[in-house]
Amino acid sequence: MEELTPRQVLERLVAFPTVSRDSNLALVDWLEGYLTGHGIECHRHWNEDRQKAALMAHAGPRVEGAVVLSGHSDVVPVDGQDWTTDPWTVVERNGRLYGRGTCDMKGYVALSIWALVRAQKMGVRRPVQLALSYDEEVGCTGAPPMIETMGKVLPKGAAALIGEPSNMKIITGHKGGTGFHVHVKGFEVHSSLLPYGVSAIMEGARLIGWVNDRNAEIQAREPTPIAATFYPPFTTLHVGMISGGTAHNITAADCRFAVEMRVVPGEDVEAHARTFEAEAARMDALLRAQRPEAGVHLERFFGVPALVPEADGEAEAIARRLTGDNATGVVSYGTEAGQFQEAGYSAIVCGPGDIAQAHQPDEYLEVSEFEAGQRFMERLLAECA
Repeated sequence: MEELTPRQVLERLVAFPTVSRDSNLALVDWLEGYLTGHGIECHRHWNEDRQKAALMAHAGPRVEGAVVLSGHSDVVPVDGQDWTTDPWTVVERNGRLYGRGTCDMKGYVALSIWALVRAQKMGVRRPVQLALSYDEEVGCTGAPPMIETMGKVLPKGAAALIGEPSNMKIITGHKGGTGFHVHVKGFEVHSSLLPYGVSAIMEGARLIGWVNDRNAEIQAREPTPIAATFYPPFTTLHVGMISGGTAHNITAADCRFAVEMRVVPGEDVEAHARTFEAEAARMDALLRAQRPEAGVHLERFFGVPALVPEADGEAEAIARRLTGDNATGVVSYGTEAGQFQEAGYSAIVCGPGDIAQAHQPDEYLEVSEFEAGQRFMERLLAECA
């Protein structure tokens, strides 16, 4: 089978419109065929309705200790965005590779696929694995079952390099997070009879007020040494959208919003979640006491553990040797790195591209970043050989 260049692999990947709401199977089918055609062992983990799959692959000797190259197959939608190029075609212009996912993160995935095929042909002594998840963009929900499956079908890897865009700088820590969809149910009456109804919006505002008070309480504390390395140096709770109500003169029957939490390493994501759940339960009891139809309903929609900086971490040591980067970097967004770390892997984030380009119209990856990523993979292959 023909061996594709990194650029050719990238063009194939971008051509698959793997928006999170849709299936990624066309991409997985092609990739599995390409890798097995080069003698590389592949396995799938299917989602519940078998419309999506994670792909795991192993190149080199079938022994433990692999370097795991981790990325996600899904991308965010292009709906409503003003693109000047076809988002599903890689277009090079002024030293940039335009296309949905070029930066986040099919550029890194393309380089990883190229490296896996090279590793198999070279006959590396240390194995290299690919972990390609689904549904990262909707809360990193596809990685945990994929990681669990990897442990059953492949020799356990040691160091996971998650290639989210970081300008090839090493990210050793990131915040964890979780979120809740909140539905406050009220009881409609004419606004002149306000005390006899329940306004879902006004009661929802109380819960949002609690979020504001919680932020103030958290920010008044002295940051821990780990928290102090982040910007901002504390856990945050945020409400970004709200909807509800029928008319200005009717107490609102419904109010919906979402609360997201970005939790610094060293603090317990679940503890923050339980605190919010307890407040919601307290409000639910109060509203039901006013009207049995009223109440507060929560639905958890994501949960991502923090990436905790490791003392003498193997993944960090590998990435530093390959990049020459000796700086320490942390970010406030979440990735699948914390999930690998939680499963017993040493993990860091390091990949080509600027996170500011992720999810944008005319998303692009600098050609120089793509080339730097290829040099990274070439050095990795030399080390694994």
